[in-house]
Parts: sequence; structure tokens; C-alpha cells
Amino acid sequence: QVQLVESGGGLVQAGGSMRLSCAGSGRTFSSYIMGWFRQAPGKEREFVARITSRGGSTMYTDSVKGRFTISRDNAKNMLYLQMNSLKPEDTAVYVCAAKSTLSASRYDYWGQGTQVTVSS
Repeated sequence: QVQLVESGGGLVQAGGSMRLSCAGSGRTFSSYIMGWFRQAPGKEREFVARITSRGGSTMYTDSVKGRFTISRDNAKNMLYLQMNSLKPEDTAVYVCAAKSTLSASRYDYWGQGTQVTVSS
């Protein structure tokens, strides 16, 4: 089992940058595939990015490709999301999540989320 706590959200102007962090508890953090999701007001939660357990493979939703970078530091039990060239449409609650296998259809553990607001 792993517990996840996000931080780093806030208010930023369009075109700016922000880095989100997700702290994981437990000795098995390095074994999980980690992902970032977001949910904007009135919209369904959407996948943003994911990274494999050792960081060898990443995947992004098309709308953030080239702007966002997901990374992890297993020695520190940390997951990151570097967000550059932010747009107002990136405004959402960002949540990190963990799953045991790459092929699993759903994530097993979720954080509480951190608000990101991009002003125009």
C-alpha cells in the first residue's frame, strides 16, 4: 500500500511554469507505475501523464506533450510534474496516482489533489 500527498499547486500566469510534487509513503513506492490526472470544474477527470516504475518510459496526453514532463526520484519516494508554457485550460485539480502493473486498467491509490490555476 502507498499513501500519496501532492504539493506545489497555486496561481500562475499563462505562459508561466510550475512544478508539482507527489510524496509517496512506504518502501514499495519504486515498484508502482505512477500517473498524474487532472479534473477541471464541470469536467471529468482526465489522464495527464504516467511513468513506469524505474522511469524508463513515459506517456502524455496530447494536449500537454512538449509542455509537461513527468519524472520520479525513487530514492526520495517522489513523483514530479514539470509544467511549462501553461495555458488557462490547464486549470484543474491535479492528482497523483499509483498502480501495480502497466497493463492494469485502473489506478489503485490516489492523492487528495492540488489546485493549479492559470490566469489569462
